[in-house]
Amino acid sequence: MADTQRHAGHADIVRELIDGTAGPLPSNDNLPPEGESWWLDYRQRVEQAALDASKRSS
Repeated sequence: MADTQRHAGHADIVRELIDGTAGPLPSNDNLPPEGESWWLDYRQRVEQAALDASKRSS
């Protein structure tokens, strides 16, 4: 079961890369309403947390 879910997740990511949309329907992206700047800041915070964690584990 987990393998099927993993492959379905991979297929969804590929579809998003091909058609440039996220979510189950064009009219429903199923994402929170935050704007692009919020997501850019969020990504930067997550990336920084990962870098900090990798420094602590080495």
